[in-house]
Amino acid sequence: MTRKAALTTVVFTSLACARHAPIAPPTVADYSYANPSQVVMTHMDLDIDVDFDRRVIAGTATFDLDHKTSANVVHFDTWALRILEVTADGKKARWTLGDSLPLIGRPLSVAVTPETHRVAVRYETIADASGSGAQWLTPAQTAGKAYPYVYTQSQSIHARSWVPCQDTPSIRFTYSARVRVPSELMAVMSARNDRVKSEDGVYQFEMKQSLPSYLLALAVGDIEYRPIGPRSGVYAEPGVVEAAVSEFADLERMIDTAESLMGPYRWEQYDVLVLPPSFPYGGMENPRLTFATPVLLAGDRSLVSVITHELSHSWSGNLVTNATWNDFWLNEGFTTYFERRLDEVLYGKEYTDMQVMLGKRDLDFEFAEKGAGNKDTALYVELAGRDPDEVMGSTPYEKGYFFLLMLEESFGREPFDAFLRRYFDTHAFRTMTTERFVALMKQDLFANDEARYVSLQVDEWIYQPGLPSNAPVPHSTRFDQIDTQLAAFVKGTPARQLATRGWTANEWQRFLDNLPQPLPAARLQDLDATFHLSRANAVVQRSWFPNVIAARYQPAYPALENFLMTIGRRYLVRPVYQKLAQTPDGMEFARRVYAEARPGYHSLTANGIDPLLGWSEATGTTTP
Repeated sequence: MTRKAALTTVVFTSLACARHAPIAPPTVADYSYANPSQVVMTHMDLDIDVDFDRRVIAGTATFDLDHKTSANVVHFDTWALRILEVTADGKKARWTLGDSLPLIGRPLSVAVTPETHRVAVRYETIADASGSGAQWLTPAQTAGKAYPYVYTQSQSIHARSWVPCQDTPSIRFTYSARVRVPSELMAVMSARNDRVKSEDGVYQFEMKQSLPSYLLALAVGDIEYRPIGPRSGVYAEPGVVEAAVSEFADLERMIDTAESLMGPYRWEQYDVLVLPPSFPYGGMENPRLTFATPVLLAGDRSLVSVITHELSHSWSGNLVTNATWNDFWLNEGFTTYFERRLDEVLYGKEYTDMQVMLGKRDLDFEFAEKGAGNKDTALYVELAGRDPDEVMGSTPYEKGYFFLLMLEESFGREPFDAFLRRYFDTHAFRTMTTERFVALMKQDLFANDEARYVSLQVDEWIYQPGLPSNAPVPHSTRFDQIDTQLAAFVKGTPARQLATRGWTANEWQRFLDNLPQPLPAARLQDLDATFHLSRANAVVQRSWFPNVIAARYQPAYPALENFLMTIGRRYLVRPVYQKLAQTPDGMEFARRVYAEARPGYHSLTANGIDPLLGWSEATGTTTP
């Protein structure tokens, strides 16, 4: 919620020394109890142990404070944390842990004076807590099957579930960390990383550039590093790392190209960590260390647009950050635009046009699912206390992209590029609201030409649902060729006679997404026997399995079940569950598989599927 929203009063229950009077309750804004206008964290020293036996992260977080006023309390966010001790400048401090509110957890409030420089919080996470941003994996859930693994996902408001902090994107801070892990494992963070395993399992990290809490990241597992260029490389499990090197061979060229478009790369190093399959996203733009799904290792580099997207976040999001989650489109719309500008240079316009068309497919699907006039299809969205992970879909990415593309086409690429360079240079390492961006855009790009601003329907783009009438209309000549083959197949051409040489995941998505449903089983069998679609990469399977489900094509159901059991990326599995849920027998199959698959899903994926299948986390069962 924004500061315009009604502020929520929190009633405190003191869990510290009872002889002290309770601290006055804070107010809540943007999903955080923090009071940055009074006292704000500027640096964090983290000293933690990662305990795989207990599935717990435990240690101390010490914060440097900047006092804006003479306030006598500083507020931190927590979710499912045990607070063991709090000190202020080395002395025992008075503190309270307030009652829990949905989504945002419990406030940790510490008594301070204007002279208090540092507050240290000794804490531990609660094992397997619901909604935790830390995902603990058994050896069986990894590629190597030999060692356990843990990784964190802090976006949007989950950093507080593994470290107490002022968990709002409006606050930026630097950090250092000392992390102890089992000696056979390696720890990496969104910071300066080691490239070899430590013999004693102790790792030191430093992040000199300020970042918001949602970009705080940690992963621990059987990990190896391979350099790609002078400032780029990949981390992955030993059995995966060479495939990752091959797939992401263009990393250094991506960075050079991005700098030519957006200005200097300010984070020194850009590495990619390939995570186990349960990772809920395609990628996460943690500075210096993008987290990526292994699904990207398609073998033909057809899915590397996810990496160009995460790299582009090094400017939009990581460098200039949305001040609230209502302004999320400022992160993702710009990043999607830059992603496609990079793709155009690196892989050509035909490749980029396909990416745009696939993005428009996802946007159309979301608009249809949410319904005409749904306010969540505006760029600026009043979340009003709703879960930001649930509200955010394709709209901030794809509608944001088309808005910026419209501006580029209206003003010309060169003037628009110059405006964007000025924007990122001027506001580097700062936060931005939609309101402030609109004011900057009016003054700079539009040169205060109000008539032109109105004619381009800018307010409709940002504040109204749907796509305005001046939205660019994408087109792909490559997809025209795919459509010709699609029409031939629909008319009866056998699969082996289709001209499919050189098709990548993009072309297959276009073909499979547009097959009529249901097809006769014999036609699906022809496709599968010829192209092995049930064993294709997961992105192609996402488009293939709805056809399987529509036709109830049973020979592909073992592969369908394996897909749902092994892939954790929400974008891939949720549409398949949606298709299954449309029929009684499909729902029965989905619920049976989900009961077994759900423990291996990240909570962000599970939370998006639970409502589809009527799953109750409390009972561990589905309801009719």
